[in-house]
Amino acid sequence: MKTVVTLTLNPAIDKSTSVPKLVAEQKLKCDPPKVEPGGGGINVARGLKRLGLDAQAVFTAGGPPGEVLQHLVAREGIACCPVPTADWTRENFTVVEAASNQQFRFGMPGTTLTAAEQAQVLATLAALNPVPDMLVASGSLPQGVPPEFMGEIARWARQAGAKLVVDTSDEALRCAVEEGAYLIKPNLGELSKLAGVEALDSESAAAAAQAIIARGKCEIVVVSLGAAGACLVTRDVVEHISAPAVKKNSTVGAGDSMVAGMVFALCQGQSVREAVRMGVACGTAATMNFGTELFHKEDAERLFQWLLRAMPREVAAGNLAS
Repeated sequence: MKTVVTLTLNPAIDKSTSVPKLVAEQKLKCDPPKVEPGGGGINVARGLKRLGLDAQAVFTAGGPPGEVLQHLVAREGIACCPVPTADWTRENFTVVEAASNQQFRFGMPGTTLTAAEQAQVLATLAALNPVPDMLVASGSLPQGVPPEFMGEIARWARQAGAKLVVDTSDEALRCAVEEGAYLIKPNLGELSKLAGVEALDSESAAAAAQAIIARGKCEIVVVSLGAAGACLVTRDVVEHISAPAVKKNSTVGAGDSMVAGMVFALCQGQSVREAVRMGVACGTAATMNFGTELFHKEDAERLFQWLLRAMPREVAAGNLAS
């Protein structure tokens, strides 16, 4: 069984609720809140758990909220490896206005990581035994952390022999790619910045991704296209996978769900084409739920089977090894 570790440098406690209608200057009666652990890597670990694969979650945690975060992660049966911080873990909240079904998301500033705490993150990774087959570094960088730190993480993964999956943005993504990554999942805007061009569309994105791969900086680029699905690019494959049409209630967690689906399928020995379809299935399934809830396994599996049936005939006939 493949081992997976997720890394979350900027986690949060996610609280969500709903009100009949948002009205300024009035005391609003909220529905009972839902409290969940949040942050890219933590959400990926949660998604993997739903699919039946255990992952160890490395994340920063500080103060009483950090203790709550550890409890929330452990409550879902996920192995925790917290890195203590002096600053308290942040708390975000989402409010849904029932009258319009509009969602309002409030993200608080992240924890500031000191140089010593950043060093402790690297020390925690170095102490992992065994070294994971796959390291998933997902989410934004907190305050005080330079983009180059993501490059240090990528360098550790390369030297340790762990396949690195990166889902971050801007200079942090660039620094990780420069050190080498196995798989990256940028959206069109993030890929544009990475390629150094003003804008990309679904057609030009493939060429930009192949240029990155040709430089030997990563093996797989999965361009997230939101409701349009994803574009898979490897050295030998360019394929657009359209997302199934579903009733969307929230896009929160869709990207993390997509990463979880891809990592799960790859760890099961499935082809890259199948893995991206599993990712699209999980990401789409997440949009069917309200608030910050991730996908339901049965929804993801149903959508995955639909995507397999819709697979181009020449692929389904046996060209899945790529």
